[in-house]
Amino acid sequence: MKDTIVTARRKKIELITLLICFILSNSIHVYAIIAYHAPFMEMITSIFYILIFTFVLYGFWGILRLLFCGLQALLKRKSGKG
Repeated sequence: MKDTIVTARRKKIELITLLICFILSNSIHVYAIIAYHAPFMEMITSIFYILIFTFVLYGFWGILRLLFCGLQALLKRKSGKG
């Protein structure tokens, strides 16, 4: 099995991606609070739901990246054979 190294740049990119997912899920939650006229105390009481939705968004984004990179590698391999 090949050893891999995760660089500091990759770690930084992944942390920024996770932060963006957190900000997006918080923004969606604030919109829902405003739209349904709920009290802002719900921001504190629902933090675990926000965190779960953050990781769901991050996972979805990871799946999209895997599909894109896989498709890109497949197209490179097919064009290299021809």
